Amino acid sequence: MMTQDLDLAEKSAAGDRQAFETLYRRHVNRVYGLCLRLTADVAEAEILTQDTFVKAWSALGGYSGRGGLGAWLGRIAVNLRRDGFRAAARREKLNEQVMLEGDYPTSQPDGVLPLLTAMDLEKALAKLPEGARSVFVLYELEGFSHREIATLLDVAEGTAKAQLHRARALLRTILTEKKGNAHEA
Repeated sequence: MMTQDLDLAEKSAAGDRQAFETLYRRHVNRVYGLCLRLTADVAEAEILTQDTFVKAWSALGGYSGRGGLGAWLGRIAVNLRRDGFRAAARREKLNEQVMLEGDYPTSQPDGVLPLLTAMDLEKALAKLPEGARSVFVLYELEGFSHREIATLLDVAEGTAKAQLHRARALLRTILTEKKGNAHEA
């Protein structure tokens, strides 16, 4: 697939819109998933996904074919996000919304812990500080190595590892509080 992507990237860089559409269709779901996890906001993720492909369209001439095109697109998305793409206002709004929603199960039989759903994880991720959330998403959900994450986020590899440790500890606390709240109700 890398050879096909490289061929399509070269054609796209030369102005072939059909080739770019093929690349888009091939990679949009993964890019959107990454953007959604990075932003924790559907509308923001859609905008970031669109901006990623707009930037990719203009930068495809610089794609060397080293590494997968999906990873290259991921770096574009991460860099756009890191550069502050309306991050502060959205993050604050999302955190307020999560705190107000409170749609967790209100009763559980004694001794039964509520199951962790994808929604629970997304809400917990939204509560993490941006750096910890970005590293957690890239490492645990997208499968990037610490070295790749350090390069993507322009931080030291040790910082990426520390942020992952911090994210895991915070998630443990957030999810434990969620379980406790479900039992108290």
